[in-house]
Amino acid sequence: MDAPSFHSDRIDADRIDELVEILDLQADLPGIRRMRQWAHETLAVRAGERALDIGAGTGSEALVFAERVGDAGAAVGLDPNPAMLAIARRRAAAAGSSARFVHGSVYHLPFQDASFDAVRCERVYQHLDDPAAATAEIVRVLRPGGRVLLIDSDWYTAITHPGDPAVVEALGTAMLADVPNPASGRRLRGLLAAQGLVIDDQGSEAVIWDPVTARPLYQQMNEQASLRGTVTAEEFERFLADLDAGIERGDFHLSVTMFAVLAHKP
Repeated sequence: MDAPSFHSDRIDADRIDELVEILDLQADLPGIRRMRQWAHETLAVRAGERALDIGAGTGSEALVFAERVGDAGAAVGLDPNPAMLAIARRRAAAAGSSARFVHGSVYHLPFQDASFDAVRCERVYQHLDDPAAATAEIVRVLRPGGRVLLIDSDWYTAITHPGDPAVVEALGTAMLADVPNPASGRRLRGLLAAQGLVIDDQGSEAVIWDPVTARPLYQQMNEQASLRGTVTAEEFERFLADLDAGIERGDFHLSVTMFAVLAHKP
């Protein structure tokens, strides 16, 4: 069996619950919460505006948009995975939210030109083969004066401790082999500037993962490494044993830096 992809348009339907659990765990990380709070404050969506969240996932950030835009505005979440959209719609209904969720790709946004006052896109660019085309499409649906906020990880900033450095490197290399744009975080500003947008602000957060949240990531990394034969079962078990020992004595660290860029369309 192929190792799973945790890009939502590629994950098998029978593993969607696994993806949702991982997304929910990550959403509770203090670093993610701080980045999202800063992002919403910086994007400053107002009552009556139209706001779009690309790669909406479980729908949480589109729900925030819905609260901000009120009855006079519109909050839309877009995702390429129908199963994920069903989850977002159920959560929105349970919350009594007016957020609307639609199926689509960032390469072909199903909206007319100049449809939105604000667009947010978090942790999508790392999965894109053609981020420049996606950025052009985002700019197309922005109204003049509209704002866009891109957030993404830079996986080359990842730090894992403890563990055999050679095994840690092999695990990371195997995972990133299937990530089209692992250094996406550092490239966001340039992509927006190339489309003629004006850069207004930038932010970053070294997101520190707790052991519970890190476990699924390490398991995914191991599945990728096992397929490529770069890490043996014995090496991975020793790696986990080193991690568990570090966790037991309070000596554990996993972090990945996320970057955010705010820009507007002249």
